[in-house]
Amino acid sequence: MKKIILDLCGGTGSWSRPYQEAGYDVRNITLPEYDVREYHPPENVHGVLAAPPCDQFSFAKTTGTPRDLKQGADIMFGCLRIIAECQYKLVSPYAKTTSLKFWALENPNGLMKRFLGKPPYEFNPYDFGHDYKKHTHLWGWFNLPKETPIKCTNVKFDRLQSKDISPEFFGKYNRQERRAITPAGFAKAFFKANP
Repeated sequence: MKKIILDLCGGTGSWSRPYQEAGYDVRNITLPEYDVREYHPPENVHGVLAAPPCDQFSFAKTTGTPRDLKQGADIMFGCLRIIAECQYKLVSPYAKTTSLKFWALENPNGLMKRFLGKPPYEFNPYDFGHDYKKHTHLWGWFNLPKETPIKCTNVKFDRLQSKDISPEFFGKYNRQERRAITPAGFAKAFFKANP
């Protein structure tokens, strides 16, 4: 039986791609097809990756429609509820661990930390070989990925290269959408640390 990985709010599936390529049963639960606020996970989930939309939490939001933290938090708490449901089953009646091997919730530096507290792990894409910055937070229960940092010379995201994200996404999405895509180097390192 294949190990099940839930990719909550997974969008392009770039974070879960290494799991899919390794033969895991990856289920991308993303809007608009699936709403994490209504989704209930199957049994025996191996790991959960969650990347709720950052638009309401992001420090980059300075114009346009006003922030709606309740809307953002509803989706974030939907992801956390799914993670909790995956952990209710113990490996044995008196076990000190659940059957869920790992879970991680990702969001750029912003207001989400006001809800979840200080993140146990923070990184930038340049920590994993990509020449751009995007200060990102990770909460959860996971092994730390091994960093392979480079010196970042790309101060502006506009110079993002096709090597920094999966090539099929490069010409398909606008700047904001490309910026939301999980860097491939991080995704591979996370997979290696959390098989």
